[in-house]
Amino acid sequence: MLGQLIRFGIAGGISTLIYASVYLPLTSFVFAREQAVYAVPFAFAVAVTAGFFLHSRWSFKGHGTRTPGPVQQAKFVAVQGSGMALNAVVTWAGTALLGYPAWVPLLPAIVLATGMTFLLNRYLVFA
Repeated sequence: MLGQLIRFGIAGGISTLIYASVYLPLTSFVFAREQAVYAVPFAFAVAVTAGFFLHSRWSFKGHGTRTPGPVQQAKFVAVQGSGMALNAVVTWAGTALLGYPAWVPLLPAIVLATGMTFLLNRYLVFA
């Protein structure tokens, strides 16, 4: 499990960089600070696509008795969607409620969503 967690962290780091590379320009040039949460779905769509390939082919490779296919992909999107929802709540709270710059909520959102999605991916998607 430690190896999976390390691989998940590396793949998640790559996905996070992809996410941030979409999110930050949108919050700098397209959406006002109070509307930063609107950038989340766009960044999520790009990052979740890359994340599926990274996690299914590397992070959880050889784990469980799963059958790849549309059901697994739907589970992955649902798990990542729950991570996106958590991320959106933290982003909204940090920017709209507390008035922080758009980059401030990234760290707590990433930490919380990463822990939750690792467990759900391990025990639900790639079990």
